Amino acid sequence: MLPCSHVVPINDSALKSLQSPQLLADAFSEFISASSLLESSYRDLQCEVGQLGTELAERNAALTRSLAENETMRRVLQQMIESMPCGVLVLDTAERIVTINPEGRRLLDLGSAQVGTLRDVARVSSVDLEMLVAGVEQQVEHEVCLARGETKRWLAISKRRLSGASLRPVGGAGRRGLQSIWILRDVTATKEAEQEREAARSAMALAEVSAILAHEIRNPLASMELFAGLLMEDREQTSLWVSHLRAGIRLLSATVNNVLSLHGGSSVALMPMELSACVRDGVEFVRPIAEQAGVLLSFRSEEELKIQGSENQLRQVLLNLICNAIRHTPATGEVVVMVRGVGREGRVHVVVEVSDTGCGISERAIEHVFEAGFSAQGGTPGLGLAVCKRIVEGHGGEIRVRSRVHGGSTFEMEFPTL
Repeated sequence: MLPCSHVVPINDSALKSLQSPQLLADAFSEFISASSLLESSYRDLQCEVGQLGTELAERNAALTRSLAENETMRRVLQQMIESMPCGVLVLDTAERIVTINPEGRRLLDLGSAQVGTLRDVARVSSVDLEMLVAGVEQQVEHEVCLARGETKRWLAISKRRLSGASLRPVGGAGRRGLQSIWILRDVTATKEAEQEREAARSAMALAEVSAILAHEIRNPLASMELFAGLLMEDREQTSLWVSHLRAGIRLLSATVNNVLSLHGGSSVALMPMELSACVRDGVEFVRPIAEQAGVLLSFRSEEELKIQGSENQLRQVLLNLICNAIRHTPATGEVVVMVRGVGREGRVHVVVEVSDTGCGISERAIEHVFEAGFSAQGGTPGLGLAVCKRIVEGHGGEIRVRSRVHGGSTFEMEFPTL
């Protein structure tokens, strides 16, 4: 029993309030309401937890399926890579070999050697892949020849640097992303076929050159033989026969130069030159041929203009054009060579014209006159104009033709001036 000093006195008003049944009922009602609210919130929370658990289980199942599918796809891709007929080499971002298939090992002669980097590959197979792509960032293709004694193999090696999503780490934490993929193909059969085709083309070109030379040289040689005999028999007309011999020699020179230009393909250095002087010299070089044919050959020049060119090649063009004009112009006809300047797009160009009063060119033939092997009359192998087109375009110029049947032809060459 507590001492009296610890007893709290209760006054009458407090006692009355505690004993009020209405206040107790209200307090109990509030407690019941709060309990119901707590029970409802707890039930809602349990429902949400259940839904989250279900979603988590579904996502875990989907993730498990995705991982299984990825693993299946990885195995399928690995099988595909291993069965590919070309070599495949995959490197990660640390430039270490992630995958190399059996064909890649065979092509690089790796055997069962363990290779982790490109340096290991170079050490075992003597194919230095690092040197092939030094300084190359994105994509590169090379062909290398592997020789063992008299046996040679050619490998085509292509590398492509992967980008974007391909560079992200694969296979979980601690794994590096993929950086590049290499494809190796054995192209020995293709190379050998190319060599055989090139040999066949060379043989055909040699046969074509032989036929052209035989065709083009035969007639001038026969004429030169005739004039040489006349030179010995008729001393009084020595200058005439010598002039004809010179014409024949220059025709032979033109033929040989055309064949060399068409089949040689060598580039010639271009130098600043006076075009009018070059054309004048070319006209004088061809004059014996015009005199032999009885055709009047004249030269006109309006002004002196300089271009970037090769005098030897341009003389060959003039020789071809003038000889062609003489060939198609009857005796007492005329061939005129003229040099003139024209304004073109704010710049001075020089035009060289070779005009004749010959038989002209038909509309059907004029579209093909610059094609190698085409001849309007079928009497020549058709190399001269094709060579002219190649040389003029090599000088940055343009060649064109105007013609009318029985009305003569005009060939124009246009060059930019310095």
